[in-house]
Parts: sequence; structure tokens; C-alpha cells
Amino acid sequence: MMISTKGRYALRVMIDLAESGLEEYVPLKEIADREGISRKYLENIMTVLSKAGLVDAIHGKGGGYRLNRRPEEYTLAEILNLTEGTLAPVSCMENGQCSCDRTQDCRTKPIWTELDNLIQNYLESVTLAAFLTPHLS
Repeated sequence: MMISTKGRYALRVMIDLAESGLEEYVPLKEIADREGISRKYLENIMTVLSKAGLVDAIHGKGGGYRLNRRPEEYTLAEILNLTEGTLAPVSCMENGQCSCDRTQDCRTKPIWTELDNLIQNYLESVTLAAFLTPHLS
């Protein structure tokens, strides 16, 4: 499993919006400038996040984006599953099931299943709020 640029940028944008609060809409240009992401690429990501209901959007003057829930209500799993499509550690396990014809005889399947569960459980346990608290180095 490798998280794509789209997934990494989506997380950065959601953290940026979490830091901005829930009241005001943040213009796309401001997010793009702060995060160093091209506006065109960011538009695609914001469309995905908006259509999935993770953010609210207002277009036109005074418009922008904002979270529609508190940061602790968004998990990394929710965001990454949306942007990545799958977080399966091996291709035969995409879509939550083992789709290989050797599934009955596969000696490595238990390892991939456990790894998939560990990844999902971990990403479900981390929320955007975790990024808002300063961490000590």
C-alpha cells in the first residue's frame, strides 16, 4: 500500500481547514498558498471531499470551504478510503475481500488480512483533532 499524492494532499487540506475553525469559509487560493498545492489540483480534491459531504462549499465572492463536523469526528480512514479507493496491502484484497483464485490455498492470506485490519483499525483511531495539538519533539 502506498498513499498517493491525492490522499496526502487531502489530509493536509482537511488539517488546514480544521485549524481554520468551523465558522468561516476558507478560499481555495488561501489553502493552496498555505499548503503549496496547485489550485487546479486542489480543485479536484475539494470536489471529491465536497461531493462526499466531508466539507461544505460556497462558490463565488466570499466563498470557500469549511469542515461541517468537528475535527474529532473525521478519521484518517474516512478521508483516505475516499481519496485512495482502497488501502489494501495487496491487490488481491482490494474491496475488502480476497479475490484471488488461490484464496482457499493461500498460506499468506492470514498475514495480509491481519495487516489490512491493523491498517484500517489504526487509521480509524486517528482523527483530524490529533493534528491540532502541538506535539513535543
